[in-house]
Amino acid sequence: MTDNALSRLLSSRDWLLADGATGTNLFNMGLSSGDAPEFWNEDEPDKIRALYKGAVDAGSDIFLTNSFGGNASRLKLHEAEHRARELSRLSAEIGREIADAAGRPVVVAGSMGPTGEIMAPMGSLTHARAVEMFHEQAEGLKEGGADVLWVETISAIEEMKAAAEAAGLAGMPFCCTMSFDTAGRTMMGLTSEGWAEQAAKLPTVPTAFGANCGVGASDLLRTVLGLSNVGGEIPIIAKGNAGIPKYVDGHIHYDGTPELMAEYALLARDAGATIIGGCCGTMPEHLEKMRAALESHEKGPRPSLDRIAEVLGGFSSPSDGTDDAAPQPERTRRRRRRA
Repeated sequence: MTDNALSRLLSSRDWLLADGATGTNLFNMGLSSGDAPEFWNEDEPDKIRALYKGAVDAGSDIFLTNSFGGNASRLKLHEAEHRARELSRLSAEIGREIADAAGRPVVVAGSMGPTGEIMAPMGSLTHARAVEMFHEQAEGLKEGGADVLWVETISAIEEMKAAAEAAGLAGMPFCCTMSFDTAGRTMMGLTSEGWAEQAAKLPTVPTAFGANCGVGASDLLRTVLGLSNVGGEIPIIAKGNAGIPKYVDGHIHYDGTPELMAEYALLARDAGATIIGGCCGTMPEHLEKMRAALESHEKGPRPSLDRIAEVLGGFSSPSDGTDDAAPQPERTRRRRRRA
């Protein structure tokens, strides 16, 4: 493992707390659906400071920059493809400011999401063009002071390879997570075990790898079990959604309580994850409970699928995608706990 701010933290601790949602928090601050969050790095910097500080104050050791859609392909939808490097740099500069004021080691992770295009030969996005776009964004994040790159919510291994190559070109350590939201597989058909086998073969070996987003916390942990089945030396990331999304009063609401996410955090560690955070719907109040739970409980035995379903609710599909005969725990009624 190369020496960087994240690797040093990993060598000193047996778990790290990542941050929660970006989009959910920004929508709560007034971001309109369809607008590019990255514009707020310039137009609403105090709100981005509040986003980052909320995670740090809740106990996060790592937070992601507001640059998920900051590549040229995504920004082209807003006629801002020429601003990819600039907006990514701004997101990291604000992050550096917050991390340096934290009074403890906090890692600024430069978020890089998918391009939104389909890679060749199925689609029109060539490997060279994908590398170029990711590299442009990586250089901006590096200039802004990000400690590591954090490639997330990727569905195709070909796109992840392009991002890994770009990280190497930028001379940056990187972490990477894929999203398993289609019956235990990524949208492009990759299984958790397939991802674990591919991660160590990427053009740049990641500092950590894993899964984020997907469906709910139960499915995410089933994926983590698949990743840890393969073994290997690379630390595993778990960043699950705060429950299941529901449409309430004109907006999306995630039903996972802080108490449920605290139990998710403990089960994630037991399942083999070292870096544990939340994705969609995860707010500072969730992170606070997650931190408190991890600090006050020892690591437990590897959980069974039945145990995960009992605590967090059932799975969205009967199989994890790696075995048609995988256990099929019944979909249990979620235990909702009120603070």
